Amino acid sequence: MCAASHSAKLSESKRNIIETDGSAAKRVYQVWKGNNRFLLSGRLIFGPDVRSMVLTVFLIIIPVILFMVFVIQRLINEFPHHLGYLIMAVGVIFTTYVLFLLVFTSARDPGIIPRNTHPPEPDNDAESELAGNQRGSSSLPPTKDVLVNGITVKVKYCHTCMLYRPPRCSHCSICNNCVDRFDHHCPWVGQCIGKRNYRFFFMFVSSTTVLCLYVFAFCWVNLKKIMVTYECSLWRAILRSPVSAILILYTFVAAWFVGGLTAFHLYLICSNQTTYENFRYRYDKKSNPYNQGWMRNFIEIFFSEIPSSKNDFRAMVKNNSTTSSLPPGQVSSPPKTSIDLEMGGKRHAVAEEELEDIQSEIGSMRVSEGCDTQPSHSIIADRKANCEQATLDDIQALTAEISTEHGITNRENVHENT
Repeated sequence: MCAASHSAKLSESKRNIIETDGSAAKRVYQVWKGNNRFLLSGRLIFGPDVRSMVLTVFLIIIPVILFMVFVIQRLINEFPHHLGYLIMAVGVIFTTYVLFLLVFTSARDPGIIPRNTHPPEPDNDAESELAGNQRGSSSLPPTKDVLVNGITVKVKYCHTCMLYRPPRCSHCSICNNCVDRFDHHCPWVGQCIGKRNYRFFFMFVSSTTVLCLYVFAFCWVNLKKIMVTYECSLWRAILRSPVSAILILYTFVAAWFVGGLTAFHLYLICSNQTTYENFRYRYDKKSNPYNQGWMRNFIEIFFSEIPSSKNDFRAMVKNNSTTSSLPPGQVSSPPKTSIDLEMGGKRHAVAEEELEDIQSEIGSMRVSEGCDTQPSHSIIADRKANCEQATLDDIQALTAEISTEHGITNRENVHENT
């Protein structure tokens, strides 16, 4: 009876340990420090404002549905040789293409630079000496000079990601990530626009412009057909097809918006600038080190190979790797880590010895006293007190040793300074 209850307790304890170890094994997207949202177990990465992308989808789909139901149906009857069906098929295919570009822009890694677990080491001896006197990220210079095509470019240190940003990289305050070739954070797609999705963003904006013009044009054609068929004025034609007038007004406003974005980004592509650079730095008074001529700039954006992501969001996080972030600029101290390991090893050794003694004594007590559990409880309590006292003694001894070494180090530093 007692043996059965003891084995049940051991089985429950073992099961708890297994469940704890299993829960510790997580994937990168589950411990991600940015503000991104993940779907399909880390296969899709979105920005924190992904709901705005859903709004964009509705702003595209609803007008197209109205166009298909109220405009195309009339054009099918007006145009001979099934030309109306061709107009409808082109509209459906083009809308699907636009939505595909929207998802492809919003649901992929825009070029996130992985964070460092500790600040980089200073480059020269002067910085090393400064780092020895002042611990933390304050010892690192805020900027560094980097040569790009023979022109000196300053790169900034990011205290959040603990790295010097590569050229054209910037930290997005919304997503809380450093993004390579950061252009801007687009609220309409709910994602940063960077090196890995800028091409698809431009294709999405330009294709949306063409779709707006497509709907705009055939709504006018529908009104014209009504005027010819019924021999009426434009106003009477609008009364017969009010949806056409609403879509004309809607697509006119939308075409100005997305068309203006398309023209602006065409200028940025030809001059090899980003939106962030154009608004923040301005190359009016200095040469742009990235401009290679409009032809090469165009080829670089649309025909160069898209680099692979530097993040494997589905990779398993190692159990011995820390998932908690340190304050910016602070590094975990190696001596403290070794002391913790030593203390943990001593605790583990003491616990194993005490456990073996407890098990052996419990076995002997079962033989002599049957199922009386009171002595075993007293023995366990005594052993637990002894284990805690031994652990406390080890901690005190290690603390005294560390304090002694720290005092010696301080005296040596004072002696060297004097």
